[in-house]
Amino acid sequence: FSPALRYRYCRMLEEGSFRGRTADFVFMFLFGGFLMTLFGLFASLFFLGQAFTIMLVYVWSRRNPYIRMNFFGLLNFQAPFLPWVLMGFSLLLGNSIIIDLLGIAVGHIYYFLEDVFPNQPGGKKLLLTPSFLKMVFDTPEEDPNYNPLPEDRPEHQPRDQDQHEQQHPQ
Repeated sequence: FSPALRYRYCRMLEEGSFRGRTADFVFMFLFGGFLMTLFGLFASLFFLGQAFTIMLVYVWSRRNPYIRMNFFGLLNFQAPFLPWVLMGFSLLLGNSIIIDLLGIAVGHIYYFLEDVFPNQPGGKKLLLTPSFLKMVFDTPEEDPNYNPLPEDRPEHQPRDQDQHEQQHPQ
């Protein structure tokens, strides 16, 4: 699959369900990459870019179940079927579907652990984004007790100070 497809679904995920949660988005990449590499080694698969794209498509499609899709003007379906339609297209082109199945499997594992299991009776969130990723990628929360220095306050503008100095030289 093309890099444009990867970019499109990556962007839609980042701007949609991961808006304001960059660390969680990066963690999904790391988690998916780790699982794909692990499964890929066992299956002797070494080029996993397509599997990664299918994983992104799978997660996006499951989080947007009511979006209507159209494939080449021939097939209309709901978004959750998109990974399967892409896999069927790969099959029609004579490609191996093992890579697609790997992407679907890893995408499903992530989706299940992140969105399904925590909402089940007795379920809990098992995928926790490490705090160092949150520290690096997420903006810190505003401290309501923070009192900035006078020069850092929004009402203080350097232009006013420059004009003041020009009018009243020392």
